[in-house]
Amino acid sequence: MRNITLYLFLCWILPWTAAAQIKLEVTRHAPFPTKNERLFIAASFNNWDPGRLHYELKKESNGNFTILLPDSLTDFEYKITQGSWVLVEGNPDGSERENRHFIKSTDASPSLIQISIEGWEVKPTYRFVITALPENTPKDAAMYITGNFNNWNPGMEEYRLQKQVDETYRVSVISDLDKLEYKFTRGDWARVEGKRNGRALPNRVLVRASVQNMEHIPVEILSWEDFSATFNFFSLYDLLLLFSAFQCVLLIIAIPSMQDYNRRANYWLVISIGFIAIMVFIHVIGAYRDVAQSNTKLLLVPDFAMFIYAPLFYFYIRNLLFKSSILPKRWWIHFILPVVQLFFYLPYFLMEHKELQIRIVNNDQTMHFTFMVIGLAALVSNIYYWFLSWQAMKTYQQEYTSLASTEQNIQYLGAVMIIQAVCLGIWIFSGVLMLLHTFGHINTYDIRESSVDTIWLAFSCIPYFLGYFAIHQPEIFKIPNKETLSIFKSPISVHSPSVDSETQPETVQDTDLGQELIVWRGKIDRYMSKHQPYHNPGLTLGSLAGMLKIPSHQLSKIINEGYGKNFFDFINSYRIEDFKTQYEDPKNKHFTMLALAFEVGFNSKTAFNRAFKKMTGSTPREYFYDSRVED
Repeated sequence: MRNITLYLFLCWILPWTAAAQIKLEVTRHAPFPTKNERLFIAASFNNWDPGRLHYELKKESNGNFTILLPDSLTDFEYKITQGSWVLVEGNPDGSERENRHFIKSTDASPSLIQISIEGWEVKPTYRFVITALPENTPKDAAMYITGNFNNWNPGMEEYRLQKQVDETYRVSVISDLDKLEYKFTRGDWARVEGKRNGRALPNRVLVRASVQNMEHIPVEILSWEDFSATFNFFSLYDLLLLFSAFQCVLLIIAIPSMQDYNRRANYWLVISIGFIAIMVFIHVIGAYRDVAQSNTKLLLVPDFAMFIYAPLFYFYIRNLLFKSSILPKRWWIHFILPVVQLFFYLPYFLMEHKELQIRIVNNDQTMHFTFMVIGLAALVSNIYYWFLSWQAMKTYQQEYTSLASTEQNIQYLGAVMIIQAVCLGIWIFSGVLMLLHTFGHINTYDIRESSVDTIWLAFSCIPYFLGYFAIHQPEIFKIPNKETLSIFKSPISVHSPSVDSETQPETVQDTDLGQELIVWRGKIDRYMSKHQPYHNPGLTLGSLAGMLKIPSHQLSKIINEGYGKNFFDFINSYRIEDFKTQYEDPKNKHFTMLALAFEVGFNSKTAFNRAFKKMTGSTPREYFYDSRVED
């Protein structure tokens, strides 16, 4: 009895309920432009959302589409869409039609709205033809195209690839975007296309203005990341970078233990090499699919090399070549830019993991702009530090000849500076390509990626030069750090004490120098002939001044004005003359030229040959051969 009563109540109330709603019915529609045969209402009462599921029209058995709307709606504007504003009803000629308008008080049948869709707005249509698939593509795989035209949804049914009789796959994309970014998936982001080697493929880019035939856009899918990663663990490029990182670790162990020269400089060298090892390792490992998927934030870490390596290398240069404190004044200035970079990157480090992945995949404009600004600032910073280091080297090469008697082997630093210059040149080239991509809508990603790979490969070569020479070279003679170039108002380095730090008797006054120049030349010549201090390869201006009991600046003035030479050439002239005498001595016939060169104070074959040619105008063998021919 209770069930019969409930049944009668429902039969009575349901018609009243239905009558309290507005039924919208699409009785006729133009042919659908895509395989998507779904209709939605976008209206003023749902914020003009073109694809909200709650407002999807239901297809009836008679082919009509209907939806029930609340009776409380009395006045609203609306349009019918296929789920997005790209697919929206229009006029029969494909032009845009005005919004439909419902006013309950004036409508002839306010509870039933019947409309017909006469056409669809004509939008640019891209028809992609997949000409080749990876061999390991599953036979029953459902493949999709996704991009900025569908909010990067990787598995929308209307964008599913359809197999054709010619064995190709095709899909149409209707979009009025000027630049299309897209990728192909097998339904989700875990199964997305990759490069030929299986690594992540950047977004494909299509600029409408550059497409000649939008009806036939051929595409080749090279690989699937989830299948290829298993078989492409490390490429040759990656192995070279990893070997460099491993070599850095060996150098970090070897440099402090194999020799004790240049302790302060090697302190910074070890820090620099260690930093390179960490950045290279993270750059290689973080780029792999499984690591990038689980630890996406690692992709941002190598960027800090852009600001940190340059000041570390500069600290190494200044401690290697100059007598200065281990840290310059206001050293923290050098690390302001890395702190600023951390400030800009912090939101991404704190961001939820999946959101960061989506931003990277979608090429988020805010992130892209941030990276551009940071990259430009880093480029300017690295050019400045390169100039700073190069100027320090040139200053050293000009000054050490006035204070040291042996040639200093810093040619390897020149090789490092050339590598860095190459990196900066490629960096500038990559920046130009990025500007063309951003503002000129030119797809330069592949070239930019190759450029970045080249920079990392060159960057990983630097430890080989620095480490090898740090282990094998003798101690570098340091000169007083008179001045260090700086863009700041005051120098960022400190002045060091003079080479001759001990107090010496001031036997000659500046005013007396001209009068007693001949006397002092005689004293110096006699001392050099009798004691032969030039036999010591490490002889310096300060040590010779101490032997002569004269201040070093006075000795430098006497050598410069009295002999017309710098200290370096002055000492080498004695060595060359001594070498000539000893080589002509019959009792030294069993000695080689190089042995005698070392005996008179030269520290290398190159330094001896260079000094001999400078003093005599010919090589040692040419000189002695010519003299024997004359005899």
